Amino acid sequence: MNASKSRLLIAVLLACGAGTAATANAADTTTFDVTITITATCDVEAAAATDVDFGTVASSAVNIDSSGSLTVNCTPGTAYNIALNNGQNGIDADSRAMSDGTVQVPYQLYREAARGASDVWGSTIGTNTLAGTGDGANQAFPVYGRVPSASFPAGVYADVITATVIY
Repeated sequence: MNASKSRLLIAVLLACGAGTAATANAADTTTFDVTITITATCDVEAAAATDVDFGTVASSAVNIDSSGSLTVNCTPGTAYNIALNNGQNGIDADSRAMSDGTVQVPYQLYREAARGASDVWGSTIGTNTLAGTGDGANQAFPVYGRVPSASFPAGVYADVITATVIY
């Protein structure tokens, strides 16, 4: 092959980029964040709450027991406490009473079926609330009630309790 053909071949190869580092593709990179902020939440499911209804009893009845339930739903891993207030007529958790407008009938609400003094359900965190940890699903809790004595005038007695989930 003569020198001019060799030079022509080299020129063609260089023009096509064969054998040169200058023909590599250029690249550049960057990074970015992907974020989400999830806040803890807890709800007392109002539609799932059931009343504590002591029914109709004779005035001679004692230790009348009944139960209802509350349902809460909290973010997984969220610690919470369920508190019950004193009702419309109670000064504290130990003095709850149903009223007919003039007469009051004492009753109590409990966290446990044994209905012991240490089971009274109130609103003081660490003392008489019900503690739990959320799992992302509805969690149902029974509310146990007791009327110590029905020795009161005949009538229809009622009270309203507010349940609060604190998280």
